[in-house]
Amino acid sequence: MAKARFDEKYHTTLRFELQKKLGLKNIMEVPKVSKIVLNVGVKEAVTDSRILQHVSKVIAAIAGQAPVITKAKKSIAGFKIREGMPLGVTVTLRRKVMYEFLDRLINVTLPNVRDFRGVKVSFDRQGNYNLGIKEWSVFPEASSGSLDKVHGMNITICTTAVNGEQAHALLEGFNMPFRKDNK
Repeated sequence: MAKARFDEKYHTTLRFELQKKLGLKNIMEVPKVSKIVLNVGVKEAVTDSRILQHVSKVIAAIAGQAPVITKAKKSIAGFKIREGMPLGVTVTLRRKVMYEFLDRLINVTLPNVRDFRGVKVSFDRQGNYNLGIKEWSVFPEASSGSLDKVHGMNITICTTAVNGEQAHALLEGFNMPFRKDNK
């Protein structure tokens, strides 16, 4: 089984560069991408549950893996939501599929965004990165299906970094197009 391009890059060059750049003594301390989670909330699913089937097919095409339908944890009368009602889909990518998705995201999808100036640099305390996509139509896999309704999605890149600086260096090593002005 052949390794994904980014997996190969991480294990051959990037890992050693990061160890030197971050001043880490042990190679096992070097941060890595542990998983990528794609999440789509569908408010229209409250009235029509068939919409989730369409969203699920498109997310499966984008991720290369079947998603799981997420359900409401509690009832909210104001939004007409009952506990257990299906409201979205999520998929967790690991290993080869994760690296292939990250490669497509950085080198194909993000450059296709109109008026793209880079992504904002914002990491949480644990070194995870969240990226919001307003329209899934920027993914080439989504344009092959019917586009009657376009949804946004949240992409969370989870790392083993201990802080945002390490995670930033890791994603920068994969050529993540961060904004220079950071606005």
